[in-house]
Amino acid sequence: MDITTMPRGGFDASWLDRRLQTDRLEYLDRDDVADRVKHQVIRSLDWMGRVLRDHQRIADRALRLVADVAEPEILELGAGHGALSRAVLAQRPDARVTVTDIDPALVAALAAGDLGAHPRAEVRHLDATTIDAPDRSFDLALFALAFHHLRPAAAAQLLAEATRVADILVVCDLRRPPAALHLLRLASFLPFAAVLPFAHDGLISSLRAYSPSAFRALAAHADPAITVDIHRMGRNQLVIARRPRPPK
Repeated sequence: MDITTMPRGGFDASWLDRRLQTDRLEYLDRDDVADRVKHQVIRSLDWMGRVLRDHQRIADRALRLVADVAEPEILELGAGHGALSRAVLAQRPDARVTVTDIDPALVAALAAGDLGAHPRAEVRHLDATTIDAPDRSFDLALFALAFHHLRPAAAAQLLAEATRVADILVVCDLRRPPAALHLLRLASFLPFAAVLPFAHDGLISSLRAYSPSAFRALAAHADPAITVDIHRMGRNQLVIARRPRPPK
């Protein structure tokens, strides 16, 4: 099956689920949108993450996977404002974190801030689909709340690259609900989408979210050897991806 045409609900998605998706871009992904609008969306996402303690919860769940690794090397992909990297550094005092993003402006802001000066952090500009690092450079890779931005081919490439350079990849992203419930979620965003940038991007994010079935298909396309474990975490899902490897 052609992964580039896979529905966001997976190849086995229902008729209705196949229609609850879009190729329309969020403001964050568009070149024709003012930076102030993008920054408003990012600030809103950062505020919500702080209120709901998303970053602390993701860090806690992910760090359990390397609890027995001394001084783990951790890679954050698509770091945005760096909230998850800060949570990792705070919760694991012996970890070293490479903080990356594809947006040069965000990377410059990260480098100029506290993470750029942190003794256990390195800020880098990096495309998560073509990671400039040797195999198994990291014990853990993280990609939080941005996987839905990627089209299927790029999403599969990210899974391939991140599981190449890290022993474990943890992806946290929006959980795609069953179609009937999805309609209710979309209806709650729709009245505000025309006036609030955050609601606009939230609506599109929901339409672009991948189901567990889709994650498994993406991993199989990236490499049939990749295994994925998927766990529910509130409104999100936590995907743990690995390749079988001999001990280091």
